[in-house]
Amino acid sequence: MNSQLKQIHPLAWTIIVGTIFGRMATSMSIPFLSIYLTQTMGASPSQTGVIVAVSALVGVFASFYGGYVSDRIGRKKVLFISVFGWAIVFIGFAVADRIWMFFVMNALNGICRATFEPTSRALLSDITSASNKLLVFNLRYAAINLGVVFGPLLGLYLGLSDSNLSFLVAGGVYVAYGALLIVQFMIHPLPSDGQAAAHTEPIRIREAFRTTGKDPIFMYILIGSIFCVLGYGHFSSTLPQFMSLNPHMHDGAKWFGYMLSLNAVVVLAVQFPVVRVASKFPPVVPLIVGNAMVSVSLLMFGLAQSPWMLVLAVIIFTVGEVLMFTLMDVLVDRIAKPELRGTYFGMIGFNNLGNVSAPIFGGVLLDTFGAEHPLLVFIPIAVTAVCGVPFLWAAHKRLRMREEQQSVGGVTAAS
Repeated sequence: MNSQLKQIHPLAWTIIVGTIFGRMATSMSIPFLSIYLTQTMGASPSQTGVIVAVSALVGVFASFYGGYVSDRIGRKKVLFISVFGWAIVFIGFAVADRIWMFFVMNALNGICRATFEPTSRALLSDITSASNKLLVFNLRYAAINLGVVFGPLLGLYLGLSDSNLSFLVAGGVYVAYGALLIVQFMIHPLPSDGQAAAHTEPIRIREAFRTTGKDPIFMYILIGSIFCVLGYGHFSSTLPQFMSLNPHMHDGAKWFGYMLSLNAVVVLAVQFPVVRVASKFPPVVPLIVGNAMVSVSLLMFGLAQSPWMLVLAVIIFTVGEVLMFTLMDVLVDRIAKPELRGTYFGMIGFNNLGNVSAPIFGGVLLDTFGAEHPLLVFIPIAVTAVCGVPFLWAAHKRLRMREEQQSVGGVTAAS
């Protein structure tokens, strides 16, 4: 393990460490956005759902373009634009005093996230050896959750969950993150970054769409993961509204902050053991099991009558989350063509259609049935989330068939 850690590129460490502080700052504000909008700005659950959803809706399309553009002009330029753009967005959140302004800022937030995420993952893949990719992607995922452990607690402690000061803090952190990236790229330049297109004919965006769209395994994984993200998205959109509006739950916003931190703590505790076990199975199987566990946990949120039931539901949800997302990057990297790595990582961003649907669907259910009828809210949520299993199972069968054919072909060629 120590020898593998020493082999990790300094730029990869910069992205990993920067992710900790970036997510810490972001989780002080964005997870509480729905509560801030309903309690401070007077928005309805449906209005709040639309505002929260626009980030993912814009991100669905920006993600593909972000990954594609990074293949064309280089990772460095896209990272700088997205990180400093993020800083401006959070400052915009801080000065917003109209509901429509939050809509605009969250749309820009989605663009920044959707361009940064596939580009940073593609860069990690570019500068990491094949033997270390699983470790690096898991360190990145651990960094995300390490930041989320402390962010909500810090926000609650400082009283930032109902204040715009949290957005200013997040903006300052992303300015510092961008400055650190500038220094690191100066110390560790990537001479090949953005130069691939100078030596080969660059693929056009229509051809990139056609290439990924004709990959049946990838498309089944993409569709299945949309439902995975749909279920996952309710944790940060529908659940906080439900807990803050539920008349039978005292200090629901505070309990949600604790649940966010518990979610991140459990991720850090189980991530590497779970990944070690899950990596022994065919690569799509963990996604199937994770999708089912998240669906069960969503039903449990509706059945919960005590804090301990909520704790158990968060633990089951978190293990399912780990199974769904920790191996996703490795799976996409395995399927992607090397010259289209950024494009594939961008294309998988279309699974954020789940994040688009979750807050809108949850908001409509809350408006229709009210937080005092939890089962009428969470049963439809759980049923729709589990719909990803058939698509993931189809991807599993096709991937197994392809690998068997490749194995037979390899044996035939060798003989």
